[in-house]
Amino acid sequence: MDYRTEAISLSAFNAEIGRLVSAPVVTRRWITAELLDVNVRGGHCYMELVDKDPATGRTLARNRGIIWANNYAWMAAAFREATGQNFATGLKVLLCVTANFHSVFGLSLVITDIDPSYTMGDLKRRRMMIINRLRDEGILDMNRTLEWSVPVNRIAVISARGAAGYGDFMHQLYSNPNRLRFTTRLFDAVMQGEKAAESIINALGRIASEQEAWDAVVIIRGGGSTSDLATLDDYSLAAHVAQFPLPVIVGIGHERDETVLDYVAALRVKTPTAAAEWLIARGNAMLDELHSIATALLHAASDRLSGSSRQLAFYAGQIPALARERIHRTAARLDRCASLIAAAGSGSIAINRRKLDLVAQGLANASANAITRGKDRLHSLGELLTALSPEATLRRGYTITLADGACVTDPGRLSPGTVITTTFAQGSVQSTVK
Repeated sequence: MDYRTEAISLSAFNAEIGRLVSAPVVTRRWITAELLDVNVRGGHCYMELVDKDPATGRTLARNRGIIWANNYAWMAAAFREATGQNFATGLKVLLCVTANFHSVFGLSLVITDIDPSYTMGDLKRRRMMIINRLRDEGILDMNRTLEWSVPVNRIAVISARGAAGYGDFMHQLYSNPNRLRFTTRLFDAVMQGEKAAESIINALGRIASEQEAWDAVVIIRGGGSTSDLATLDDYSLAAHVAQFPLPVIVGIGHERDETVLDYVAALRVKTPTAAAEWLIARGNAMLDELHSIATALLHAASDRLSGSSRQLAFYAGQIPALARERIHRTAARLDRCASLIAAAGSGSIAINRRKLDLVAQGLANASANAITRGKDRLHSLGELLTALSPEATLRRGYTITLADGACVTDPGRLSPGTVITTTFAQGSVQSTVK
């Protein structure tokens, strides 16, 4: 059998497929898919619908999707009101679709309805998966348990340069009524899109390298679509914030906006302006506390001075009387002492006078005896000196020979021609040695 004789054209083949696709089984079926390449043209919304393996991310199925203009207007409005955003790439959606096969353009899925609650639930589900993982790792509450510096006035700001949210934050912070002084520096980062998480992590790294210069970190950006904020629901970014060594303040979006960073930061506020208001309020609270302390010190000092003044006045009145009484008691005591001294002195003087008389008599007797003994001794010494004097010796027949004024005791030392003088009891003679 020759199969080529039964061949049909592509258009005929597509027509057969079209008849099969139009069966009720593929009409108004609810499916889940992820949106890619969303594009609005001529009032119609075109996109790619994909189904991915949750474990590997591998694409399991892919089809074109279309929302015709007559449905797109109300569907987009309802979706925006429920989720706060338009259809965008990366969203997980629950759609009511009907298979449509066109002989020229092939198979496409016509979207006729959407359930926004599924999209919101998927975003929350992914967020809760990250939160549970951080909790299991024991790091979910680390940043929230850090102590705040006192004061908190050196602020490292992570935001996009020129962003409205950053401008609102700076204006609010530096126009505070009490003129509180803050030091800030912008660490520029991409705050939306696929590179947002990585960019914020890099900014945190730059701050960590000089963490001693800062009291806290503020991560801020204005509001946006849920898909824009969904890029911040990133595990790595959340882990960095949770473990950051400084308290982190997150002010992202509007009041109803929420990201996983709100669950790990030390403080979550509604908007960038609210972050500035919190810092100002904390500074004002510290000022109020200082004012209270100063007032308490003033009152305590006033009370102490008042009490001291009264005490001084009391002492001022008491001191003269106390002094007079003390002087009177001292004078009386001196009088008694003087009387006792006088009485004791009279008896002591009489006794001592008698002692002195006895001592004087004894000294007179002792002196007389000493003088007598001294005279006797002097007389004996005088007689001895007289007996031993040279004159007495000469009278006994001895002579004294002098040579050059010195006594001669050894005639062998006299040289011939020396003149010597010989003294006798009666006169003297000179001789020459030969």
